[in-house]
Amino acid sequence: MGVTLDLAEEVRSVVAAALAEDIGTGDVTTEAVVPAEARSRATVVLREPGVVCGLDAVGAAFAALDPGARLERLAADGDLVEAGPVARVEATARAILTAERTALNILGRLSGIATATRRHVDAIAGTGAVVLDTRKTTPGLRRLEKHAVRCGGGVNHRFGLADGVLVKDNHLLAVPSIAEAVKRLRASTALPIKVECDTLDQVDEALAAGADALLLDNMTLADLREAVRRSSGRARLEASGGITLDTIRQVAETGVDEISVGALTHSSRSLDVSLEVS
Repeated sequence: MGVTLDLAEEVRSVVAAALAEDIGTGDVTTEAVVPAEARSRATVVLREPGVVCGLDAVGAAFAALDPGARLERLAADGDLVEAGPVARVEATARAILTAERTALNILGRLSGIATATRRHVDAIAGTGAVVLDTRKTTPGLRRLEKHAVRCGGGVNHRFGLADGVLVKDNHLLAVPSIAEAVKRLRASTALPIKVECDTLDQVDEALAAGADALLLDNMTLADLREAVRRSSGRARLEASGGITLDTIRQVAETGVDEISVGALTHSSRSLDVSLEVS
């Protein structure tokens, strides 16, 4: 699973900002202790099983401080691996020591998201439903975190407010009805229209208005099943709201098409990663 050009640029930008934050006016310890001409090798290690994601950022971090740095990948983004080495790097000793924390922070964060996503995807295997992410991402890291979701087998929801329509309950405070909201949207965009529904009455309204998709928010399993029955394929159905690894299978078995899990990006634990210098 390779990095697209826009993602590659995003990696460089995120890495540059992270290095600037960490280094500040200079790595006082490394610059005083390590000769500028010294070179070194190091191994990037996952200390627990998981899905790898973020090796491009690892390479970019070392290359930013040593353009001659070489990264040997022992795995690829999206690979499910046991604990052990996932990459080797050769660069100046200063570059390795100074960029180490930035490289590991990003690798651990993205691998944690990819791993959590894979667990949710595996939990609903065979149901026909897919796992979606949300916009509940770390500011400045959305593109990379959504890449991590894809590496884990999930599907990206809209990237931002410009590339997807979702009429939420707060929007409905500004219009007389769901039908009127859908009408206004039909006149202004060709994007599919999704409407958030908290009740079965709203499901009926949204279906009657011709919404393309419904977000079924915090509904019981019984109401999810009833929404699936009432829709009968007329709209794509997404379940959302407090869904966990323990409950996602039951939700998927109601017949919904998609399940969004905000916790993938706002609450996933970073994987334990380390750098062993030789």
